Amino acid sequence: MSNPPIDSLSTTLTLFCVGCNQRFLQPVKGGVCPNCGERCIWNDTSTQETILTQVSEPPAEASRGIARVTDAEDPLIGRTLHVYQCISLIGSGGMGRVYLALHSDLQRRCALKILSPKHGPADDEYIERFVQEGRAAAALVHPNIVTVHAVGQVEGTHFLEMEFISGRSLQELINDQGALPVTRSLALASGAADGLAAAHREGIIHRDIKPDNLMLTRRGIPKLSDFGLAKRVLNSQGRPVAEGLCGTPNFMAPELFNGEPAGPASDVYALGICLYLMLSGELPYRAESLAQLRFRGRNETSIPNIRDKRPELGLEVASAVAAMTDPVPGNRPRDAVEVAQLLHAVLGHERDLESLLIEAFRHETSVVWERNGDGYILTRTLPGNRSQRVFLEPSSHDVSDRLLLFYSICCPAEPEYYEQALRLNSAMLHGSLALREIDGQPHFVVVDTYPRATVDPEEIRRTVLEIAHHADNVEHLLTGLDRH
Repeated sequence: MSNPPIDSLSTTLTLFCVGCNQRFLQPVKGGVCPNCGERCIWNDTSTQETILTQVSEPPAEASRGIARVTDAEDPLIGRTLHVYQCISLIGSGGMGRVYLALHSDLQRRCALKILSPKHGPADDEYIERFVQEGRAAAALVHPNIVTVHAVGQVEGTHFLEMEFISGRSLQELINDQGALPVTRSLALASGAADGLAAAHREGIIHRDIKPDNLMLTRRGIPKLSDFGLAKRVLNSQGRPVAEGLCGTPNFMAPELFNGEPAGPASDVYALGICLYLMLSGELPYRAESLAQLRFRGRNETSIPNIRDKRPELGLEVASAVAAMTDPVPGNRPRDAVEVAQLLHAVLGHERDLESLLIEAFRHETSVVWERNGDGYILTRTLPGNRSQRVFLEPSSHDVSDRLLLFYSICCPAEPEYYEQALRLNSAMLHGSLALREIDGQPHFVVVDTYPRATVDPEEIRRTVLEIAHHADNVEHLLTGLDRH
């Protein structure tokens, strides 16, 4: 017995963002696009030509105000399609859905992207390109590319089996955190450039580089997805605006609006816009319509200087962004190979703190952390139902002299504590007790520092654990409280 058709659900009204070339199932808060902040227009999924991007587990749509079809409403959940047992729905759109699935022969989890049965003859070219690009992408094996395991057709349905990434997209990260630290932005962009370079070496153009197509693993490794599967650019009525014009307008290079074919340089431009977005938390400019985006792409000489948004950025960072987004294709790095070299040179040997923390604590369940500006606040759970916070902050020195400061607050530095505090300090083997002004009042803190350029995950792990232990011990012995 065959499965029910995938497009058997009733048509649902959606909100469509022209700049992002994407529809969102109602309700979206205030009718505003959760990606670019522009007001959306109403439409319905019957004209949607959306290719799904792989999303995180569990689904993050709820946090962005996006309703999703529930597993109970989906005809494939709990069913088997070919060798794939569909476990849950992790993404949906007018052209199909993405499922978390189990490959029954290999007993491995995967992301199964399924296109809905064809809506009409206009989809023939699209499906042919879907199959061709799927086969090409399957030949790309790189740490920064979502691996395509198989492409095929069964029971009249076209599918793509991909590596399942149990993290989240770059877009979701930016939605949650806004602008990212400089080293984190450069690390993510350079990782994406490494993956894109592997594709460019094989003559494969991505055509739709954007934060939704850049997945982050739980270890913070960026992986590009959806090679060559760019959506056709639609107008507000849901119809293609020009033959062959594909991508996401907010990230499309100016020459694409002029009818030139996509190439390595247009991928470079899109990655440059992604880097601008990571560094600033905003797109370079917004537009109320596709026509306005096309006009800007054709007539503006360059995007705004990133240092207008973040004046503290170094000239080398701003120059890299400007080079990648130059309106003239010949003035940009020629391809992602050159971009990767450029970004790695700007980043140097310094690893971003986020990836260091992920590696340091991936097996340590007693520590959680959150971003605090350019630093982090780590909370360690301790015995006796106690906890202690450790602050991690990079210094503002030049790159070669930059330090990484660890400190944990013990208690206010009351005069009656001084003598006992000195005795406790002499017994510490890791870190030392010092005075630091907190909210205008001197406090005892346990501190330690490392050179920022050479600190490794094990040093971070050990330092956080020991500083938290010593600071909590000092607070407990001096005050009997657990406030920090």
